[in-house]
Amino acid sequence: MQLDLSHIDYTYPGAAAPALHGIDAVFPCGWTGIIGDNGCGKTTLALIAARLLKPDAGSVHPQLFSAYCPQDSTEAPPDLLDFASDWSREGRRVRDLLNIDDEWLWRYPTLSGGQQKRLQIACALRVRPDVLVLDEPTNDLDSDTRELVERALVSFRGIGLLISHDRALLDALVERCLMFENGRAIMRPGGYTQVSGQATQERSTALKEREKARREADRLKAESRRRNEEAARQRSKRSRSGLDARDSDGRERIGRAIVSGKDGVAGKLATAMERRLVRAEAELDARQVAKRYEARIDDYGSMARGRYVAHVEEGAIQAGEFVLRTPELWVGPRDRVGLCGANGTGKSLLVRQLRETVPPSVRTAYLPQEVSATERERALDLLRGHDAQQRGRILALVARLNSDPERLLDGASLSPGELRKLLLAEQLLRDPSFLVLDEPTNHLDVGSIEALQHLLAGFPGAVLLVSHDATLVEAVSTARWQTEAQDGSCRVRVI
Repeated sequence: MQLDLSHIDYTYPGAAAPALHGIDAVFPCGWTGIIGDNGCGKTTLALIAARLLKPDAGSVHPQLFSAYCPQDSTEAPPDLLDFASDWSREGRRVRDLLNIDDEWLWRYPTLSGGQQKRLQIACALRVRPDVLVLDEPTNDLDSDTRELVERALVSFRGIGLLISHDRALLDALVERCLMFENGRAIMRPGGYTQVSGQATQERSTALKEREKARREADRLKAESRRRNEEAARQRSKRSRSGLDARDSDGRERIGRAIVSGKDGVAGKLATAMERRLVRAEAELDARQVAKRYEARIDDYGSMARGRYVAHVEEGAIQAGEFVLRTPELWVGPRDRVGLCGANGTGKSLLVRQLRETVPPSVRTAYLPQEVSATERERALDLLRGHDAQQRGRILALVARLNSDPERLLDGASLSPGELRKLLLAEQLLRDPSFLVLDEPTNHLDVGSIEALQHLLAGFPGAVLLVSHDATLVEAVSTARWQTEAQDGSCRVRVI
C-alpha cells in the first residue's frame, strides 16, 4: 500500500503565489518526515494528502481512509465523544499507550496543551486509518510525554506523514524525509540528521559549482568585450585606409587578407566568444541555489532602569482547585530565566502572575503559546497599517528569522510559524526591556530556532523563556526555574 501525489498545484484564495506547484511524492507504509522552512507548503501538502483539501490540479491516489492531527492543540477531535464511550480493545489500548485519564475526555477546553495533543493523537490512532498525518505533534509536550507519543507512533502500521521540527523524533521514527527546497519537494532516505547532512553537502557543492560558473561567465564576458573591441579596431582600420579608387593593388591586398582570414579573424573570434558566453550564462542561470536568510538578530531591546522587571511573593497561586506554591521569585533587568516543567504543573499560571507584577515603566514583549484568530488578524492589520519604512524594518526582521518576508504581505497563506515571527518582530521594534516567550519554538523550523537562540543570547534586557526545548534553554538561560507536582499540588523550584 502506498499513497501517490502527482503534479499537485494549490493556490489559496486571494494569494499572489501558489502554495504548491508541480509537487510529486510517493508515500509508502511506514513514517515519512516532511520538513522545510516555514511557509514552504508542508501543511498544505499534508491537508491534501489527508483529503481535507482539494488540489487545484493533480491527483491523490488511491482514496485511502485518513486521519489528521492539526498543529493547533485547542482543536478538539471531531470524534472525541465517540472515543469517550469506546471501551473496545482498541480504545483501551490507545488509552494505555498515551496514559489518557478518563476525566480528560469531558473537559477538553480546560486541559493543558500537552494533554489536548495526546487526546488528538489518541482519537486518530483509535480509528486505525490507512493514512495518519501529524502536523507538529510535539509542540506542547514535555520530555516524558514526548516519549509516550513516540512509542504510540511506532505502533502505527499504516502510511504515516510527520511534519515536525523535532529532530530527535524525526531521527527515531521516520525512514525517509520529503524535503522542501527551492520550490521543489525531494525525497531522501533516513531521518533528520542523515537527510539534513546530505542536503547541506549538496547545497555546499551547488554553491561552489555556481561560483565556478559565475567566474567563467565573468571571464568570458571580459574576453568577449576584448574581442569585440579588436574586431571594431580592424573594421575602423579598413575604413580609414583611404585607398584611392585607382589603387587596385591595395584593394587586392585587403581582399586577400579577408579571404585568407588574416583580417577577419578578430570578427570570427568575437562571434565565437559570444556563443560561448551565451552558453556560460545559461549554465549560471541553471545553477540557482535557494536563498538562506542570515540567522542573526541584534540591536533590538534595552535594559530596564529599575531593580527588577517582575516579582512574585512567596505563597500560593490558585486557579480554581489548582494550587501552585512558589518561593519569592525575582526577575532582574538582565536575567534570562528558563522555566521548565511537565505539562499541567502550572507554568502558564506562573507566567500570567509574573506579567501582572511588571512595573508600568517596563516595556514588555509577550509571545503566547497559541495565537488566536483575532490576534492573527490584528498582527496582519498592524503590518499593513505601518508606513513603508516601519514595514520594511519588520520584514527585514522576519527575513533574519529565516522566512521570505514578502509572504507576510499575503496573509491568506501565512503559516503558524510565519505568524509567530511576525508577532515577535512587531514587538521587538517597540524596543522592549522584558521578553516573555511561552513555547516560542512551536511551529518554527530549525533555522528559525537557531536565529531565536542568537537573539535571546544577545538580548540586552530580561528574558522569561518557557520551553521544552532543553538545548535552547541550556544555551540562553542564566537562571532556571522548574514546576513540579508535589503532595497533591504543584510547586516552583529554583534550580
